[in-house]
Amino acid sequence: MQIGTELLIYGLIFLSVLALVEGLYLTLFGKSISLNARVNRRLEMLEKGLDRDQVLEQLRKEMTQHMRARGIPLYALLAERAQKANIAFTPLQLIAVMVVLSVLAFLGLTVGTEAALPVRALASVAIGVGGVCTWVNGKASKRLGLIEEQLPDAVELMVRALRVGHPFVAAINIVASEVPDPLGSEFGVIADEVAYGRDIGEALKDLAERVGMQDLRFLAVAVTIQQQSGGNLAEVLAGLAKVIRSRCRCRSSCGAGAIRSTSSGARSARPRPPAPATRRQRCARFREPTGSTVSRPFSNPGTKRRSRPRGSG
Repeated sequence: MQIGTELLIYGLIFLSVLALVEGLYLTLFGKSISLNARVNRRLEMLEKGLDRDQVLEQLRKEMTQHMRARGIPLYALLAERAQKANIAFTPLQLIAVMVVLSVLAFLGLTVGTEAALPVRALASVAIGVGGVCTWVNGKASKRLGLIEEQLPDAVELMVRALRVGHPFVAAINIVASEVPDPLGSEFGVIADEVAYGRDIGEALKDLAERVGMQDLRFLAVAVTIQQQSGGNLAEVLAGLAKVIRSRCRCRSSCGAGAIRSTSSGARSARPRPPAPATRRQRCARFREPTGSTVSRPFSNPGTKRRSRPRGSG
């Protein structure tokens, strides 16, 4: 009973660590960074009166700061997921959060449990570091999932803008202003970089490599080829939007199929009761000449057995 209570305390402290990280994150950077806001973070920063250059510098810093800090010991294990999650915490701030949460977890274990000092120290470090890693992984998975959902609609929005006569850079700006985060701010950064002279194909390729998504690589390649060889970009992007949407449906159906196969496999692994015997499989009983009753399986109870006369052959 004591062990079960202590495990419950460990679990509650771990959940408290996750809640503290999320609360601190929203408090420092605002609700627009939670990926649930209708207005993307870039537009909100511009509406607050910040200069366009300052917004671009801040967003680019957040997008690349974690991969630049891969030289910090043990941080390289978290840097890639933190970059894909676009965590606004700097690497040093994220490490400081781990330390503070480990200390708070140690205090909670000291008050709530009677474990030995080495056990509490190791458990507090595991809770602090593991809680932050779990939080970062959850943020990265949610952000990548939202980008996959938003990308087909964003490409179709660019197609409609191109068909009414807008240039491709203007189509990028329309996506940046109409699509919520995370894709809205990403395309907003691309629009600002192109306005300052960067090649749009290189900007899209950099986005695809930073996020690590194959569909964005398709978009970057299509735009680059159209820039070099010409052609109807609207038709190319319309076909690409259909391909991306089909890939999303395939991934969704494959995930649902894997869940169904796992559940069916679990059901098939359960022991099943023996099937009831059919009438034909029941033991047919007949009487021997000696008067003994013997059971013979798979015989037809409706046929009579001819008895051999005694003394014959």
